[in-house]
Amino acid sequence: MNYIWFFIILISVISAAYTGKIDETVNAIWIGAQKSIEISLYLAGIMAFWLGIMKIAEKSGLVDIVAKLITPFAKKLFPDVPKDNPAIGNIALNLSANAFGLSNAATPIGIKAMEDLQKINKNKKTASNAMCTLLAMNTAGFQIIPATVIAVLAACGSKNPTEIVLPTLIVTTITFIFAIIIVKVLEKITPAQLPEKINNSEKEEVQND
Repeated sequence: MNYIWFFIILISVISAAYTGKIDETVNAIWIGAQKSIEISLYLAGIMAFWLGIMKIAEKSGLVDIVAKLITPFAKKLFPDVPKDNPAIGNIALNLSANAFGLSNAATPIGIKAMEDLQKINKNKKTASNAMCTLLAMNTAGFQIIPATVIAVLAACGSKNPTEIVLPTLIVTTITFIFAIIIVKVLEKITPAQLPEKINNSEKEEVQND
């Protein structure tokens, strides 16, 4: 990735020198650097606000309520995971944090859920169906309140940064549904890779399940 960025910058500087716009390029660099700091400050503020709201919701028990509402849905999406496994609760919390646009808060919860899923994974060298499902759901990024995008729009001077809420909800809902459909279809047409140590009878039994 560093090579790609270096190549882009190099081509830009060469093009600017060739076209006689080196001064404009230097000014653009300074303006871009200044704008990046401004966006970072706006983003830090909005993220601090939403993380504070999330913390209040967590202390008040609201997050647990939302997680309990999502848990039945999570159990249906992850039938291979035992009902009493802590992964179900972490998956529900991960979905809740993502829904409120708190990707920074959702990431450590998602990693913990992946670790829990890995513990019950029969083949440690290959991602299980449940792990692939969780990854697809996080990649789709369903969001009710896109806090990060709102912060960036506000930093860029948008008069109504919350206009993005409805379009984001529609798009992320569609991608979320299609991500689940695709991963479930692939589960059916792609057999699970089992450890080489188990015998043929166990392999047939797992595949039938």
